[in-house]
Amino acid sequence: MNPGLAAADGLVLGAYVGLTLWLGWFYGRRQSSTREYFVGSGRMHPVAIGVSLFATLVSTVSYLSVPGETLGRGPVLLVQLLALPLVYLVVGYGLLPAYMRHRVTSAYELLEVRLGAGARLLGATMFLALRLAWMSLVVYAASVALTVMIGAGPSAVPLVVVFTAAVAVAYTSVGGLRAVVVTDCIQSLLLFGGALLVLGIVTVELGGFEWFPTTWRDNWDSQPLFSLDPATRVTAFGTVISTMVWYVATAGGDQVSVQRFMATTDLRAARRAYGTQLVAIAVVTTVLALVGVALLGYFESFPEQLGAGMSLRADADQVFPFFIANRLPSGIAGLVVAAMFAAAMSSVDSGVNSISAVVLTDFLGRSRKQPRDDAAQLRLARRLAVATGALIVLGSFLMERVPGNITEVTSKTSNLLTAPIFGLFLFALFLPRVRPSGAWIGTAAGLAAAVLVAFSGPIFGMDPETGGDPVSFQWVASVSLLVQVVVGWAVSVALEKRAPAGRDT
Repeated sequence: MNPGLAAADGLVLGAYVGLTLWLGWFYGRRQSSTREYFVGSGRMHPVAIGVSLFATLVSTVSYLSVPGETLGRGPVLLVQLLALPLVYLVVGYGLLPAYMRHRVTSAYELLEVRLGAGARLLGATMFLALRLAWMSLVVYAASVALTVMIGAGPSAVPLVVVFTAAVAVAYTSVGGLRAVVVTDCIQSLLLFGGALLVLGIVTVELGGFEWFPTTWRDNWDSQPLFSLDPATRVTAFGTVISTMVWYVATAGGDQVSVQRFMATTDLRAARRAYGTQLVAIAVVTTVLALVGVALLGYFESFPEQLGAGMSLRADADQVFPFFIANRLPSGIAGLVVAAMFAAAMSSVDSGVNSISAVVLTDFLGRSRKQPRDDAAQLRLARRLAVATGALIVLGSFLMERVPGNITEVTSKTSNLLTAPIFGLFLFALFLPRVRPSGAWIGTAAGLAAAVLVAFSGPIFGMDPETGGDPVSFQWVASVSLLVQVVVGWAVSVALEKRAPAGRDT
């Protein structure tokens, strides 16, 4: 076993980086229009699109947070898998038929038809903030993990942040969506293979499946099926509800998802792509959770192998990268490091491409500042990708200020806007009684509710007994969406009674 990453590991990681850059160049030379750049001309294979969607959502955040949460807090997150069949029915047969009737580049074009240009720009602006926060978190989490692996201190995090963002932006800005989808498929194989390697090595080291727990571990939280106390950090019921809301809202309101659906040929292909995504998420989430349990069993059996000053509870998010760097053979460690690096790339590349599409379509296109010829539009799209990369680097430096483990930080930052964006699509496509004024006021109320729940501790004071937030992060999206829909509907009904039919006030 090697004490940290060796030269062979660096070569493996370097080969992966070189491959992704080459793929960006390869697909970039074939492009002649922004339609090809953003949606692959609408003819991409649904399985590849589904795998790309999976890779986008199962990022370094998931690669670290699922093992870390299972190892340090408990395995209740696995009940989220129970929500996925219902998510597929809601998205595949409730949302996709409405979305696939419109072949748009930007999802937010759909908001303008009934709610007006202001709602379109509001949705696009919230998406930009959402994806920038998400990518900043992904790059920051990946950079912290990589510094743990190479044995560098916190001072090296900014350099790793810049390197990670630069590689992702380089192949995305050149290769467009086709490069993103192809590299996402490669990254998915690395991600899944890396997790299986760790699981297999731990099993061999312990002489079998001795790591599988038969009792509730001492360092795990109490994770009940249901609780009326909103301060309870995680419950099985809350996990199912938050999973349903997040997946449906992401599929129906996030440009990253809608753009993928538009890259397929028809409704049937879009459903197949989404089904592929959910199956891949179910399989990999299960494997990552087992990795967390296996690492817990390993370090309980060999506590002397844990890094100096590390705790299985307090440092749970760092145990996985520590094991990769210090307990895997040279070369094998490099493959798993490449998988973790790939997980970061898969979220950044998709976000960068989608942000460029939104800025070009919803902002510059409306203001008539967008170039008319295809070549100039492509050059502008690539410059936008580079500018996005710079914003990601700046945002990454702010993530260390948000308290909590990776799971909590994700809900308190990047997931803050997921439900409010989707709420606008509910108003525009499925709730015809809601007026533009009601949509604006409802969205403002939903955003306020999301902030109050996400930062309930700093705002209202931490729970004196547990030291946690008075309202769990699990309820951010659910409460936000409920408040938004109820307020938007109520305001619209009130306006309907006061104003003549056909007018909004």
